[in-house]
Amino acid sequence: MKNLYPGLLMLFTLIPTWAQVENDSIPAIQDSVPAVIDSLYREDQFYLGLTFQLMGDLPEDVSQSGFSGGLHLGFIRDMPINKQRNISIGAGFGWSINSYGQELFIGENANGQTIFRNLNNQDIVYDTNRFSTHLVEVPLEFRWRTSKPESYKFWRIYTGFRLGYAYHFKSNFKQGENQVIQTDVPEFERFRLGTTFTFGYNTFNFHLYYSLNPFFKDAQLNDSQLGITTFKLGLMFYIL
Repeated sequence: MKNLYPGLLMLFTLIPTWAQVENDSIPAIQDSVPAVIDSLYREDQFYLGLTFQLMGDLPEDVSQSGFSGGLHLGFIRDMPINKQRNISIGAGFGWSINSYGQELFIGENANGQTIFRNLNNQDIVYDTNRFSTHLVEVPLEFRWRTSKPESYKFWRIYTGFRLGYAYHFKSNFKQGENQVIQTDVPEFERFRLGTTFTFGYNTFNFHLYYSLNPFFKDAQLNDSQLGITTFKLGLMFYIL
């Protein structure tokens, strides 16, 4: 037993030295493997947009009032069409919520027919008058960028169309304790079509949208045709 303790002590002393020699003799595998570059990359992206809405083709004496804004979310699949993969077609699916403050009252008469009134001409004092829309959208884009397989930061120009369907519409007029809400307006055009233009660098990009069809069809205000379009401008954020 007296001879056993010195032997064990010597053994434990030699183990680290032996392990070090063994480890040093093994080549570093991670250093010998080159970085993999995906030459067939795609710029599939989630997007988040924040916009300010400007209303156009408003009837005479009807003005935009209060804040009008929008929130846009979705995903776009990227399909390169050239060898450098810096030109592509993008198609996706998204969701959009928009609010428009203006002086156009939307109500209903005793026969269930929609009525439109200009609140400005009638000098009516009210708290809130706006309508909002919730849409599902299909963005279609022609895309150019300066991207490379080694970098996720690049300049971009995307332009195209956005097809949408407004599954929810709500007009809200509030005057003190009196409130008028309309959600079923036959004159409202639920199918939406607009052109888009996005340009910028990396995550932050300027975004423009212009509607190609009016909000209302077969609608009149004071014997004049009522349409109303929208122009949206804001920021679009892309996440790979």
